[in-house]
Amino acid sequence: MICDEEFNGAFCLKICSDSTADDLEPIAIAIHTLLGIPTTIRSLNCKGIRMERGMIIDKEYSGPILEEVLRTNISIRAVPKDGVYKGKSVVVAPIRAPSGEVIGAIGVVDLVAALDILVMFREYPGVIDEVEESRRKMK
Repeated sequence: MICDEEFNGAFCLKICSDSTADDLEPIAIAIHTLLGIPTTIRSLNCKGIRMERGMIIDKEYSGPILEEVLRTNISIRAVPKDGVYKGKSVVVAPIRAPSGEVIGAIGVVDLVAALDILVMFREYPGVIDEVEESRRKMK
């Protein structure tokens, strides 16, 4: 919920378990702008936002992993079996009140899970060797 109080020309932004999609919109936009990947957010008692490609796609959004995080109050990396992101790796974290209780959840498509990190690190020394060899030949 957006506070009515004004502090030095700025408005206070507060969220709670009853925050609406409109209340959560500034957070969704900020995270999506920073990461540039599909972003979802909702509160415990209200559906929320799904953003992709710089646009709000849905203001009545919920997904199975968001809902599981709201039930368990733990972060989850998973591949949903249904929903909009079915078959894609996602990571969702709880938004907690100072007391530790879950009041919402925020998630993104997990790009890191799509990369085979072990293969990348195994091949990294070989790439460095090739670059160094090419530099020696250029001299």
